[in-house]
Amino acid sequence: MSPPIASGNKSESGTARFLGSASSGILELIIFHPVDTVAKRLMSNQSKLWISGQPFAANKAAVDQVVFKEAANATFMKKYASLFPGLGFAAGYKVAQRVYKFGGQPFVRDYLNKHHRDLFVGTFGEKTGKTMMHATAGSLVGIGEIALLPLDVLKIKRQTNPEAFRGRGFLTIVKDEGMGLYRGAGWTAARNAPGSFALFGGSAFVKEYMFHLEDYNKATFFQNFCASIGGAVASITVAAPLDVVKTRIQNRNFDNPESGLKIIKDLIKNEGLGGFFKGLTPKILVVGPKLIFSFTVAQQLIPVFHRMLEGEN
Repeated sequence: MSPPIASGNKSESGTARFLGSASSGILELIIFHPVDTVAKRLMSNQSKLWISGQPFAANKAAVDQVVFKEAANATFMKKYASLFPGLGFAAGYKVAQRVYKFGGQPFVRDYLNKHHRDLFVGTFGEKTGKTMMHATAGSLVGIGEIALLPLDVLKIKRQTNPEAFRGRGFLTIVKDEGMGLYRGAGWTAARNAPGSFALFGGSAFVKEYMFHLEDYNKATFFQNFCASIGGAVASITVAAPLDVVKTRIQNRNFDNPESGLKIIKDLIKNEGLGGFFKGLTPKILVVGPKLIFSFTVAQQLIPVFHRMLEGEN
């Protein structure tokens, strides 16, 4: 029998995991929030940005209008500042998401390893069964992530549709909208399940089959880098179509919702199948360094916080 999966994680306390993951989320947010805003605005745009035969200046002006909105003609610093809308919502969502995902998946994985290991190994074999446990745990955690949906909805609306907030504060919106903030929950779960499956499964696959690691937590920096890139690119690509649908559901005005099926129908009619992959390139370009950054920070800080909490030098 192989050793218990990720047994090394059991030495760190839950508090240390929380602090390390939260710190990772905060630092990731500060660095990558502007890129996320650009990707969300590109995904929300429903018109062609770059028209063949049109002057470069006109095409650039159209792109600037989508990306920077009211700051399209402003100075460089004002354009950059315009990429930080909804930072408060984003901070709450990103920190909660990283703590939940980084800290939650190992617990689910350990549960599967303890209670259902024979099922996975018997069905997929030793190595693939181990990888599938990581992937399945990630998928289950991803589905549960819809609990954080209201913060995600408010973040996306603030990034892409700030007019929805005019004259209303946070508490007023929560009171007025209620369960409406969970609009698109089904589409979010449908997007998160395969996305998180591919993220954790892809990472485990690289560590298992490329680096032949028995204990994934003993991976070197380079091995974690490769595993994170493999898992992240697979995750973003698999989830891209439903991510576009989810984003468009969430960025509608509160008083003018639209169903996911109607969005899909209009998208195919007006933009073709390529519309499902809008914003994919910037997300793929940033997701590698984004995930390796957050993973490295979490893995470095969790043991540090554990030693501090235990009073060790």
